[in-house]
Amino acid sequence: MVRKEIKLLIKEALKEIKKKSKTLSFSFDLEKLKIERPKEKSHGDYSTNIAFQLAKETKENPMKIANFFVSVLKKKQMAFKKQGKKLKLFEKIEAVSPGFINFFLSKEYCQIIIADLLKQGKNYGKLAIGEKKKTNIEFISANPTGELHIGNGRGAFFGDCLAKVLEKAGYYVFREYYVNDAKVSLQIQELGKTAFGKSESYLTPFVKNLILELEPSLKKIKSEAEAGFFLSQNILQNIRNFLENKLNIKFDFWVSEQNLYKEGKIQQVYKILQEKKLIYKKDGAFWLNLSNFSQKDEVLIRKNGQPSYFLSDIAYHQYKIERGFEKIIDIWGADHQGHIGRMKAVMQILGFKGEFDVLISQIVNLKGEKISKRKGNIVSLEWLVNEVGLDAARFFYLTRSLNSQMEFDIELAKEQSEKNPVFYIQYAHARICSILEKSKKEKISKKLKEESLKFLKHQREIELIKELIRFPEIIEDTARDYQVQRIPQYALELASIFHQFYQECQVITKNKKLRAARLALVLATKIVLQETLNLMGISAPEKM
Repeated sequence: MVRKEIKLLIKEALKEIKKKSKTLSFSFDLEKLKIERPKEKSHGDYSTNIAFQLAKETKENPMKIANFFVSVLKKKQMAFKKQGKKLKLFEKIEAVSPGFINFFLSKEYCQIIIADLLKQGKNYGKLAIGEKKKTNIEFISANPTGELHIGNGRGAFFGDCLAKVLEKAGYYVFREYYVNDAKVSLQIQELGKTAFGKSESYLTPFVKNLILELEPSLKKIKSEAEAGFFLSQNILQNIRNFLENKLNIKFDFWVSEQNLYKEGKIQQVYKILQEKKLIYKKDGAFWLNLSNFSQKDEVLIRKNGQPSYFLSDIAYHQYKIERGFEKIIDIWGADHQGHIGRMKAVMQILGFKGEFDVLISQIVNLKGEKISKRKGNIVSLEWLVNEVGLDAARFFYLTRSLNSQMEFDIELAKEQSEKNPVFYIQYAHARICSILEKSKKEKISKKLKEESLKFLKHQREIELIKELIRFPEIIEDTARDYQVQRIPQYALELASIFHQFYQECQVITKNKKLRAARLALVLATKIVLQETLNLMGISAPEKM
């Protein structure tokens, strides 16, 4: 990646500056180095504020430091050896007031990168930053008291996309769904009451029809807990079928809370906490002492002797640790925001040494509808997917940051025109396929010669290549900060730049070398656009 090369270049420059400068005395952590893509094209393809960072320590003028840097960087600029020749990575490196350092990629580098991209094919953008770290992503985990609603769609599509991004970045990823189906839980017992006609909790049309269907079996069950558990397992099977067959989301593990009780894992973790002398009795209940972690103490065993949900969650996370996960990501609903601090405290208590991240999925609204599973007032995710299609549903959910509320625009999602971003992106892919189909008699070499590549110099060609260069950076950034909305944004930008290229640059031209180079660029764009769509779980149609 270009950013990696810039870091190496700056590292060499720092050594040189330390040697030559008599006035600058500093220590700098390269991990803190920020390399960004400026919004304004006139500010270069990449920019860094290292001069400001050093100015804080040295008390020198940032512009003076930036100029000093540039003088060294120009001499140290790395040259890439391709096809027997050395090529400059940057056309220009400049210092601009008040102290930024801007980098402009050379046309030669942009031209030659296409051959590399074609050679890598679908592996382009594949990184090793994950170091095959065993990673657990738990998402959706909706209670098995009814069908999935549109609020669950956020965690569903976000988790699936994040898992794919992390895999692309080199992590060894396992997808997991946690099922709150313990017979001792109040929600399962409440579901049992509804099954027996003693309550209307969770009584959506779906649950009502399921109860009627299962009525012969339910009549044989005596306890509310058993009835609730039996009904929950049938609801869960419906959820699983919907996820796998309709949403194309498959989980590696389905972990049952009831099985945690059955296998003694609840008792085991309680014993661990007792041995650590963190449990005390108060008002007839047993509490976990979290005072050393700046958290409120929490009940583990209620006055009636029943374990709390929190104790189950602790046992569940202990089970994750036991399975050897080095990186654990939980994606929870908005109502679990207050649960983050105490769970992070518990992970420390349990001695987890890996990475533990909790992401919160905020509320989804649909034309002012409020979702309440208990009241049966929900908009099902299945209805929404049937209404707008899976591709549009996935894209629209992914465009917003997970921690921000969203309103799903059904009319726009159903629009079959360029107004709809999904249509616009897929049309770009279909257009690419059409171009390649027309030229299928011509072989697009993965080892293009420089004499052909040098024809890629039109402004739109260079812009398109620079956008393709961004793809590995998009993967890296998203794998580090989980801002998955970056993926659909990138897809939209890439499609827009390709459409502009198509309008201004004739691909099937009489000039054979230019035609070969442009066809190579089109194929490279297809590879990246298709991979981007794959990350989102969106189809890449060849015709529209």
